[in-house]
Amino acid sequence: MQRPLIAVLITSAFLTLNAQAADLLQVYQQALANDATYASARSSLAAGQERITQGRSGLLPTVAASGSNTRNTGDATSAEFLTGNMIKNDTEYHTNTYNVTLSQPLFNWGAWETYQQSKLAQATAEATFSQAKQDLIVRVAQAYFDVLTAQDNLTSTQAQKVATTEQLASAKRNFEVGTQTITDTHEAQAAYDLVVAQEFAAINDLDNKRTALQVIIGQVPGGLAPLRTGVTIAPPSPAAVEPWVSSAESQNYSVVAAGLNVEIAKREISRNRANHLPTANLIASTSHQRQTGGGSTVNNNAIGVSWNIPIFNGFAVTSKVRETIALEDKARNDLEATKRAASQTARQAYLGMTSGLAQVKALEAAEVSSKSSLDSNKLGYQVGVRINIDVLNAQKLLYSTQKDLSKARYDTIMNGLRLKSAAGSLKEEDLAPINALLAH
Repeated sequence: MQRPLIAVLITSAFLTLNAQAADLLQVYQQALANDATYASARSSLAAGQERITQGRSGLLPTVAASGSNTRNTGDATSAEFLTGNMIKNDTEYHTNTYNVTLSQPLFNWGAWETYQQSKLAQATAEATFSQAKQDLIVRVAQAYFDVLTAQDNLTSTQAQKVATTEQLASAKRNFEVGTQTITDTHEAQAAYDLVVAQEFAAINDLDNKRTALQVIIGQVPGGLAPLRTGVTIAPPSPAAVEPWVSSAESQNYSVVAAGLNVEIAKREISRNRANHLPTANLIASTSHQRQTGGGSTVNNNAIGVSWNIPIFNGFAVTSKVRETIALEDKARNDLEATKRAASQTARQAYLGMTSGLAQVKALEAAEVSSKSSLDSNKLGYQVGVRINIDVLNAQKLLYSTQKDLSKARYDTIMNGLRLKSAAGSLKEEDLAPINALLAH
């Protein structure tokens, strides 16, 4: 039977693209330039970096200028003193006025707390962006290895299909010459039909995984460099879970951001309490007024201090303070929840990596055993001591073991990246040793 046309086209496409396959670092660079989620985080950072300038403005002087230029027309009627006759006089004149005022805060505790909050807010934006960059590394690597996993599944399924096709043809020939029963032919046909269905599912899964990678890098992915055969994955260092958990609880960027939010909440309480405190400002101004039409010119310079003491505001400040105390308590609980989540993630990633390394070692031994079993069953089938279904089962076991081995390697690598991300130490440079495991 002929293979489906779509499978042939996809396989040939892989062969063509492998010559110019992109590696993990190249895909990551594409994601840096095109990933919309990362671009959004970068814009949020740029916005957050303006917070200090805004917060400091409340402590700096403000200067304002105002003025007017008006033309006045009208008339006035009055009685003459001697004759008593009414006299009407027309009036017309211009008035030109300007005023420049400078105000410098001398004491404003609320403005000071706002400035301190702005520094914390900028630090929060930077921590959030650092977490977004780590998330991008993990997302790119996961999407990359998801594509490789789907390719491995398709390759394995197609290899199994080729073997099943050969077994089906052999069973039909043996049945025609009378050396096998019709049961062997039906078993081979059922196995072939099943693997054809699995092939279509594998093709669809590969297309979905490539689309997921395309969402991150912003373009249709070409061929990807696979893992080299028999690679050795480095174990976690340090080789104990406690240092990783400790680092996650203190250096994880989400934990750092949550800790900064607690400090911001504390400053917010103080800022609202400051609404009960007096404020004082240094005031300096200069003004000029000139009136034409027989008018006068007035210049005035003034300097002094203005103050304000709040007395009663309808309990609004007291209520606001109670609200911010509750919000501070919420921020503390959020910090504790974030710490626990980071600790759990680090612990799970560490255990996943250590168990993954053991699983890879076991599956490598199982692969050798499965190959030996398949060779033995093929030989036994040729000499008549094994039946067709024995060979098919041995083939299926080998292909399943190979798929599990590849998946275990990918999962172990990903757990290593997640472990460093949870600990707050994941950097772009950590992709280099993983990239070295790929077949370029």
